[in-house]
Amino acid sequence: MSIPTKNYAFVRNKLLDKEEIAFLDVREEDPHAQEHPLFAANIPLSRIEIDAYGKLPRKNVSIVTLDDGGGDAELAAQRLMNLGYTDVSVFEGGVQGWKRSGGELFRDVNVPSKSFGELVESKRHTPSLSAQEVKKLLDDKEDVVVVDVRRFDEYNTMSIPSGISVPGAELVLRLPELAPNPKTKIIVNCAGRTRSIIGTQSLINAGIPNEVNALRNGTIGWTLAGQELDRGQSRRFKEVSENTASEASNRARSVADRANVKRTTLAEIEKWKSQAERTTYFFDTRTPEEYEAGHLPGFRSVPGGQLVQETEMVAPVRGARIVLADPSSSVRANMPASWLAQMAWDVYVLDGLKISDLSETGPWKAPLPTLPQVQFVDAATVSHWLKTDSNTIAVDFSTHANYVKGHIPGSWYALRSQLADAIKKIPQVDRYVLTSTPNQLSLFIAQEFQSLSKSEVLVLEGGNAAWTAAGLEIETGPSRLASPPLDRYKRPYEGTSVDPAAMQAYLDWEFGLVEQLGKDGTHHFWVL
Repeated sequence: MSIPTKNYAFVRNKLLDKEEIAFLDVREEDPHAQEHPLFAANIPLSRIEIDAYGKLPRKNVSIVTLDDGGGDAELAAQRLMNLGYTDVSVFEGGVQGWKRSGGELFRDVNVPSKSFGELVESKRHTPSLSAQEVKKLLDDKEDVVVVDVRRFDEYNTMSIPSGISVPGAELVLRLPELAPNPKTKIIVNCAGRTRSIIGTQSLINAGIPNEVNALRNGTIGWTLAGQELDRGQSRRFKEVSENTASEASNRARSVADRANVKRTTLAEIEKWKSQAERTTYFFDTRTPEEYEAGHLPGFRSVPGGQLVQETEMVAPVRGARIVLADPSSSVRANMPASWLAQMAWDVYVLDGLKISDLSETGPWKAPLPTLPQVQFVDAATVSHWLKTDSNTIAVDFSTHANYVKGHIPGSWYALRSQLADAIKKIPQVDRYVLTSTPNQLSLFIAQEFQSLSKSEVLVLEGGNAAWTAAGLEIETGPSRLASPPLDRYKRPYEGTSVDPAAMQAYLDWEFGLVEQLGKDGTHHFWVL
């Protein structure tokens, strides 16, 4: 059957009217990052079965798939319909069709959040200091505390000397005990600009008495100034007293109230969970460790700072309702909610929680469709085959980053979206064993792989996790790539060997985002 199409006017009107729409760019992350409409959320064709139920909870939501005209949008639409989605269309003319209709195209990832951060700075003149000014403060042993608001793994890779890891949503809660003297200067840094602007402005909005400045341009600015970064640091925030938590809670609630954040209860959200006419996302904004120790059923772990930075990655339905919960200290729900409200989300904070409500433990598990029937093989057998039989090859469909970090010795990296080309590059053998992280992904690929190959196709039971758990040997590095690593856009602020010209180009791009927002005109952003 033919799949309906939708045009620029349809998508734009949905956005302007604040109606729910899942406008999905189904290309891999790298081509997505080269150019896409502002609210086109990236859900790659490769992962649709793995991601859909968690990210698109309502089966009758309006979905429009987008590609660059290569046919992926039609394939993605068909897969979504097979998963039970009932209102699925393809965007006419792909990305260039959007541009031809007068639509603005944006570069990079997490663009709604980054452009919002730039808007905040332009409206509020968020204070900042240059890398040279911050280094002088540190060299002169001034009374300064540097707080790094990125994820801990990013901080651990590279950080500003003396910096302490305090991910964004933790700032208002933790800072009073990291800097109890109101005369202590606070420097907030991230990799580039967005999270340090939002972090600095969060402390100012919450009325923290200290002088607060963003480190202008973050670790990128520090590097471009020719200054040395630390590596492998592990300084982290500490727990705070009940008195500090209570005062921080009042500050955060006041900011949320000023941003018109709404309140809700457990009884009300129970009705929302099964509501047919409205998409609702349920996020627990504490640290992953706190979440795993005990959380509310149906809530996903998304630390609040990253939620503000990467909203469309976990909430691709623009116009949806978002509910935030921080059962131990409402600070980590109220502060992110204040920002989401300014980003024009319909956002609620869940009040009145008790520890006894946290009836589930462990990490969040993505809801999945029925898994296909495949022929499994266990890790020990695969290991034996690979050592003794040159007619067996393992093919790994994990992300390129995971593959490089560690894979089955001799295995090939392949992208599902490039499968036909990949199979031509992998040596012809009698037997292929498919594996992946998460392990369910290779189950959805097995039938496709079999249709393109006359050989026997099996799936490693439990995927790469089972191989590692069995204590079997691991190989690292980009050894055998049957596909280009398009699944990950190399951010100019990641890692330790980035070209300075790429860093400067990234900063120049960020400075231009406010102007692009104005041209686009669909965002409804406002600043407190």
